Amino acid sequence: MDFTKLTDFLDSLEPAYGVKSTDCIVTKNHEIIFRHMTGHKDYEGKTAVSDNDMYYLYSCTKIITCTAVMQLIEKGIIHLYDPVYKYLPEYEVMRTANEFDDTLPPHLLKYPEQADACHYSERQIRIIDLMSMMGGMTYDVASEAIKKAQIKTKGKGSTRELIEAIAAMPLIYEPGARWHYSLAHDVLAAVAEVVSKEKFSDYLHKYIFEPLDITDDMVFSMNETQEKRLSVIYEYDAKTNCIIPCRRDESYKFTENYESGGAGLIGTVSGYSKVIDALACGGEGANGKRILKEKTVGMFSSCVTTGQALRDVQIQEGTEYGYGLGVRVKINAKNGRGPIGEFGWGGAAGAYVCIDPVNHISIFYAQHVMNFPICGKVFHPLIRDLAYEGAGV
Repeated sequence: MDFTKLTDFLDSLEPAYGVKSTDCIVTKNHEIIFRHMTGHKDYEGKTAVSDNDMYYLYSCTKIITCTAVMQLIEKGIIHLYDPVYKYLPEYEVMRTANEFDDTLPPHLLKYPEQADACHYSERQIRIIDLMSMMGGMTYDVASEAIKKAQIKTKGKGSTRELIEAIAAMPLIYEPGARWHYSLAHDVLAAVAEVVSKEKFSDYLHKYIFEPLDITDDMVFSMNETQEKRLSVIYEYDAKTNCIIPCRRDESYKFTENYESGGAGLIGTVSGYSKVIDALACGGEGANGKRILKEKTVGMFSSCVTTGQALRDVQIQEGTEYGYGLGVRVKINAKNGRGPIGEFGWGGAAGAYVCIDPVNHISIFYAQHVMNFPICGKVFHPLIRDLAYEGAGV
């Protein structure tokens, strides 16, 4: 194995692009075959990046939420084709907007509100629709429904209370018809709470983190000690083409008690790597503890989007990938390294997840730069390809 090219690329990110800190782990068959950290965790550049640092995982949370849901499916507690209202009654009668202009770029999309013209949805939202982002929902974190719930609960509403409020938000498509990135995985967290009768964070710790020997490294809310471990966050300023310090983006954390299944986890690179290493190795962790059966993990490698839904995905992910049960799924082996069925996702601050159950390889890359489009277009595929090259696969 020779990871010189990957090391050189990571080392180039600060001088070439201004990325102040990075951390990357590659595992194969439970062995860490590559680990490299660059830069500093503080704005002053005095404290070097360390294994102890914590990062906002943002949408990398989704993989863990969907792992929890797959556990519940595996146990027969819920089923993929169950209607969501079976567990969350407020989702039985939904409304779909009569009009929605999806030709606008994401930052200009105008999502429908409760007062807009709608019709009763013809289809029910199912668990599989939530997992595959085909529930017709939106990612409108500033909707009137959410604002009302925040006011009503005085900023202390539970996950269940906020998800009940979100049901009032009109859908933009009929469930199952189109792919649209949304709050669907937040709704899945509420489903998990209802059927497990546990707070979502408690469920994750009991059935995913503790079995894999992850102790205080994965949380929804940080204590004082964990706050000190947090790597500072930056954003890309398109006007100046510079990376600058920014305030934390916690728009997904609707109240102090809300636990976002789509974006809420904060954790270490080492801790997160243990989860995806287990998934890459058929659901079994390096310590021999199993979080999913191998057959269940295999379901993550199946693309469930077809037709227009697949085209929706590929506008964002390119023709190399489709979308499955909460993850992008490689469906075209002609582009880039990695086998058909490799799956993963990313996070808003630039994190990248690659899970390869064929070669039992996992890749986790973390940085803390918001609104930096080059990450997904350039950094992530290059990190993947250089990791495979270094591993000799």
